[in-house]
Amino acid sequence: MGSIRGIAVPSVTLGALTLASIPCAVIPILGFLWLLWWLDRYDREPLGLFLGTFLWGAVGAVLLAVLGTNILSVPLHAVAAEDVATGLSLTFLAPLVEEPSKALILLFVARSRHFDNVTDGFVYGAAVGLGFGMSENLLYFVSVAQLGDPLAWAATVAIRTLYSALMHASATSMVGAALGLAKFRRGPVRTLLLAGGIGSALSIHALWNGLLTLADDGAPMLGALDFVLFPIEFGVLVLIFQACLLSESRVLHRELSAEAASGHLPRSHVPLLASYLRRSRRGWLPAGVDHGAYVRLATTLAFRREQLARGQEPDFSRQEIHRLRAEIRALLGDWGGAGVGRVAGG
Repeated sequence: MGSIRGIAVPSVTLGALTLASIPCAVIPILGFLWLLWWLDRYDREPLGLFLGTFLWGAVGAVLLAVLGTNILSVPLHAVAAEDVATGLSLTFLAPLVEEPSKALILLFVARSRHFDNVTDGFVYGAAVGLGFGMSENLLYFVSVAQLGDPLAWAATVAIRTLYSALMHASATSMVGAALGLAKFRRGPVRTLLLAGGIGSALSIHALWNGLLTLADDGAPMLGALDFVLFPIEFGVLVLIFQACLLSESRVLHRELSAEAASGHLPRSHVPLLASYLRRSRRGWLPAGVDHGAYVRLATTLAFRREQLARGQEPDFSRQEIHRLRAEIRALLGDWGGAGVGRVAGG
């Protein structure tokens, strides 16, 4: 038997809840992570880089945040009463430490050639946040398991899985999106975009923590408000992400139409490559042509053309465009040339 506040609790219950905390913290987050990667349907990120950002959130960012919070909370508790210091720490100090800790990896990822636009920023930022949320959830689940109350433990698992973890993903996705906008810009605009991204992340995080803190201090309706406001915030971010995906589809259609007009690929392929559902179907390429490779090459070609049009790394973009055209030509072979010729002649 264990004992919690003088009440005997079967040790088997404590052990079972503690053990169950691990899969309950890990499995749903991995499901969210897979869904995030799948939703980036036009130009999925390299799995190694994607998982690397997730692992930074799960390990590196957590350790950095714990260290920073412990250091900065000392002077806060020295000058304020315990309850006031705790409230300020949860509402303001936690976001101020945790958001930069999570976002640190994005500064390096944004330098990658695979980080092209706002969509990529959303994806990498959300992956970091999911990693952080997973580790934080595990700590909370194990802590609550020690109380030996299955209902309290189950409520914690549900709330933190569906709300807190997604809050972390949402907040850091804003930093990633800002980096996607700022990557190829210079001067004050770049600074404003980055400031807006980190400011949005801090606001989402502070609002969530602040309302829950006020609820614990005797204002339960504010806690209920948190569970209404966050789904709205999350829904807005999902809509923005979908708008970014729609923009990618339009880029594919526009840039590949220009490539087809120049004879670099069949014109009939353009509407197929610009549609996720149609490009995923088999049968529109002959046997012997690597379907996945062709779609990836054409997609990258479209994005490199867009970058060149915007003056983004022109030397690299030109080299990439020539390389991608050559690889597409080699992949399609005589069939591709004949297809282009038929379209041009007809």
